[in-house]
Amino acid sequence: MSYVFLFAAIFAEIVGAIATRYSDGFTRPVPTAVAAIGVLGAYYLLSLALKQGMGIGVAYGIWAALGVTAVALIGVLFLGDGLTWLQGAGVMLVIGGVLALELGARH
Repeated sequence: MSYVFLFAAIFAEIVGAIATRYSDGFTRPVPTAVAAIGVLGAYYLLSLALKQGMGIGVAYGIWAALGVTAVALIGVLFLGDGLTWLQGAGVMLVIGGVLALELGARH
């Protein structure tokens, strides 16, 4: 169950981050509200994953890395952001780091 809460937290954080882009410096009420609810919801769901016994290092590492990776890819694929080869390599390193955290936690 901890992974259900963790992945829900990741989704909420992604929604909050994308809404922040559309909030125009928190001057547009609807995107601002979505951003605030997304971020607060993400932390609440993360706390539920931790309450289920997931380690903070693993949970936060996976949450942050997958959130950053997803937001970067959404930006490139749907929002017109650029991605240099070095940034792409960084995304791959993040994914590798998450895999190392997860595999290391199981041993």
